[in-house]
Amino acid sequence: MKKKHRQPWIGVRQVLHTLIVHHRRHDHGHSHRLFPLLSAATGCLLLLFALVSFLSPPLSINHRPHVSLIDTSMNGGEIGRELWSSKQSGLFYGCNNASRDFITAEMNTEPNRYLLIETSGGLNQQRTGITDAVVAAYILNAHLVVPKLDQKSFWNDTSNFSDIFDVAWFKKSLSKDVKIIQELPQEAGKVVTMRVPRKCDPECYRARILPKFNEKHVQAVQLTKFDYRLSNRLDVDLQKLRCRVNYHSLRYTDPILEMGRKLTERMRMKSQHFVALHLRYEPDMLAFSGCYYGGGEKEVKELGAIRKRWPTLHAKDPDKERSNGKCPLSPEEVGLMLRALGFGSDVHIYIASGAIYGGDETLAPLKALFPNLYTKESLARNDELAEFSPFSSRMAALDYIVCDKSDVFVANNNGNMARILAGSRRYFGHKQTIRPNVRKLNRLFRDRHRMGWDEFASGVRKSQVGFMGEPDEVKPGKGVVFHENPQPCICEKYSETRENVYNVGRDRDELLWEDEQVSPADMSFNEYISGL
Repeated sequence: MKKKHRQPWIGVRQVLHTLIVHHRRHDHGHSHRLFPLLSAATGCLLLLFALVSFLSPPLSINHRPHVSLIDTSMNGGEIGRELWSSKQSGLFYGCNNASRDFITAEMNTEPNRYLLIETSGGLNQQRTGITDAVVAAYILNAHLVVPKLDQKSFWNDTSNFSDIFDVAWFKKSLSKDVKIIQELPQEAGKVVTMRVPRKCDPECYRARILPKFNEKHVQAVQLTKFDYRLSNRLDVDLQKLRCRVNYHSLRYTDPILEMGRKLTERMRMKSQHFVALHLRYEPDMLAFSGCYYGGGEKEVKELGAIRKRWPTLHAKDPDKERSNGKCPLSPEEVGLMLRALGFGSDVHIYIASGAIYGGDETLAPLKALFPNLYTKESLARNDELAEFSPFSSRMAALDYIVCDKSDVFVANNNGNMARILAGSRRYFGHKQTIRPNVRKLNRLFRDRHRMGWDEFASGVRKSQVGFMGEPDEVKPGKGVVFHENPQPCICEKYSETRENVYNVGRDRDELLWEDEQVSPADMSFNEYISGL
């Protein structure tokens, strides 16, 4: 309870400091004239503070000011950035108009040529497949049959395309690009089933699939396991077609949109700003990663049993996976990263996740750092979620909506949802998106008990430069997935030379350490954490 009464003392100290500095700036010979004035001012302030403290209710920690900046250095310089918005975001916008050279569906589509797609994986992995399926159909001059969703993978979700996405809008909005039909016509004849390699470019599609259409009685080709089967490098018109599909045509059904809107509004009612955290820490994710999280023999046995569900998975060295940045951050590590970046304990966080491995015990360290944690289950009644909860993809769609509408999005790994949302948030105005630089952060987490909090926090900020969702921080090139960095679909509003957008005008180490009278620089990591 004592912490709640510290802030007035801090204000008094600041006023006294101002008076002392003012006094020192004057000629030393006049000090005897100012001393009585300083004493009188001090006495008045202390009397005023006593009166205010007596009459006022205790200050609530929920109304403490957010830390407004994080400061770090890059190439020897200094940068600052606001937590809730980017100064660059107003300079860019999503653009997807086709060029004059783009041939419309009416002219591009062969009358008796059909492409069928079977997607693969969870909802967001399937979303990439659906997006690329439209482009593949355009490349092959074919009609696209509404894609089939994966109902056989780990999640065993029986949802069809129409259960998650607005089919009528999907077909109508893309009618000038690709002809989309609900089902394959009976007269289409034989269907050839095949699979194309990952990152197949247009020439690859034409070389592998067009000959099949030329075979006798073949009018339809079905591509299976269709995820990331299209190259990241395409011409601009095809990339913009990808953007039209992903960001405009793949619209969720009305029930999903309405529930997503309610969840977002309920977060806004709790706080003006909120963070959405995609916490991939379910048993299947940890098992697939091959990482170790300190749970002893019990963890090894439980996750090992789950790994057996994927017969093709090879054994992994947990230490090597962690050093290579392949292990998702734990809830505690995410919390420490956010605190180091400047987010205070009063920040409200929406957690997008399935069943967390270890349950409440695993979440306890994160909750100690950020008490205001929410999920769709805590924000909505059971009857409101009843039509969604039996289906993992529909629940994932609700999480997607809230994460996309959040002020800040944070992920603990670099999975499909993190990639898709990173791309969407870039396209719709470069909203704050924090992707952990896991490889560098791993070293800090490993050594954190051997350093002070200030050193740890500074290391986190430096590690995260280039991973905070700023424009141009990721350059198109080898290894960059288009869906997370849709650069051809992002246009600049202003042509004039931009100033250094990181120059926010705050000095380095000017963080507001809430309710602390002792500088974090003087505290060990453990002392700081124990005082939160």
